[in-house]
Amino acid sequence: MTNANCDLCKLLASFDAAPAGAASPLVWRDERLAVVLVDEPGYPGYARVVWHEHVREMTDLSPEDRGHVMKTVWAVEQAQRTTMAPHKVNVASFGNMTPHVHWHVIPRYTDDAHFPNPTWGAKQREADPAAVAARAALLPALRAAIILNLK
Repeated sequence: MTNANCDLCKLLASFDAAPAGAASPLVWRDERLAVVLVDEPGYPGYARVVWHEHVREMTDLSPEDRGHVMKTVWAVEQAQRTTMAPHKVNVASFGNMTPHVHWHVIPRYTDDAHFPNPTWGAKQREADPAAVAARAALLPALRAAIILNLK
């Protein structure tokens, strides 16, 4: 079940249509959900856990499926903590703009542009380009850690 107007349904479909070996934000996928890295400037390591079917709320899922989503969210968080050593990890599920079950898992640092505010809040400073680049250099290790945590 998909929704042609849903950005997340379109994103998931794009993985099926991508040529083999193409660069992709997709990190890991099983029959129920996917883990993707989000290209959010200043926030390397920002990930989403996205349910495959177009489902609006977590309580629309079976208890087993809800457990699978949360196990995956915690595996991503642990990979971020181990690999990227953030000050804090923000975990959130909104769906106001895109009503499709998905979780945001965002490594946060005291020197990021918005800290201590949420990433959509008021900017507090300019991010240090060298710090952002150093964190971006950790993305291959983060991908590997997520996959290892989900095996």
